[in-house]
Amino acid sequence: MRKGLKFFAAFAAVALPSAPAIAQSADAPARTRVMLGVQLTPKVPGAADLGLGPFIEVARTRGDAPFEFEAPDESFGFPVLDAGGVKVGPALSLTGKRNRAAIDADLPAVSRTFEAGVFAQTMVTPALRLRGEVRRGIGGHDGWIGEISADYVARDGDAWLLSVGPRVTLADARFHRAWYGVTPAAALTSGLAPYRPGGGVSAVGVAAGGLVQLDKRWGLAPYARYDRLVGDAARSPIARGPGSRGQPAVGIGLSYIFGRSTGPAKR
Repeated sequence: MRKGLKFFAAFAAVALPSAPAIAQSADAPARTRVMLGVQLTPKVPGAADLGLGPFIEVARTRGDAPFEFEAPDESFGFPVLDAGGVKVGPALSLTGKRNRAAIDADLPAVSRTFEAGVFAQTMVTPALRLRGEVRRGIGGHDGWIGEISADYVARDGDAWLLSVGPRVTLADARFHRAWYGVTPAAALTSGLAPYRPGGGVSAVGVAAGGLVQLDKRWGLAPYARYDRLVGDAARSPIARGPGSRGQPAVGIGLSYIFGRSTGPAKR
């Protein structure tokens, strides 16, 4: 999940039943896993500096069913439709605001942006998940952004889990111009060359995550992601100057499981 919606996600995950919970008998004991930690992510798209933020995840299941896989870098969402194994639901995220503290250049500010959209995902095999999402900015950049991802998942029930997979980020011209464009007026104040990008593929990257249970209650979950700006985003004088084409992110969380299972949670 993206930073900024962590606390909302935590509340919603507790308030709304998860797919595994629905699939299990209502008589099976409920289990809730709460993860708290920290993460370092780019302050805004294209920034060279990283900002510290919360890393919070909440998952629910019932009985012996393992907690459903969720990539640590995906937007907050929950399935509202399951058609033949393809799950669809809302995707929500929040992008930070741009100021001189985020990009060391005299560029126009971009307000904090709430992004709302939809995701679709499916487990092609027990070890391979495909996911796509598209979101529209409300305020701030006011653009469209999407992501296509694939994750290879290896796990032993809830005892341990490892995931790794590619990421492709796409965006429209409005999104790119907000974060990577330089208007003639901004060129005068920043010293950067004027630049008017179009839409297309914005970045390609890879993400990896893991979780290991230290005992029946406590677990540890690190993750890392690296994106490289490409296309019009990479050609921006912002990315080549005060910003960066490399976009790393790392995080680590400590988890605790409430409730109990009736046996080992194995796949």
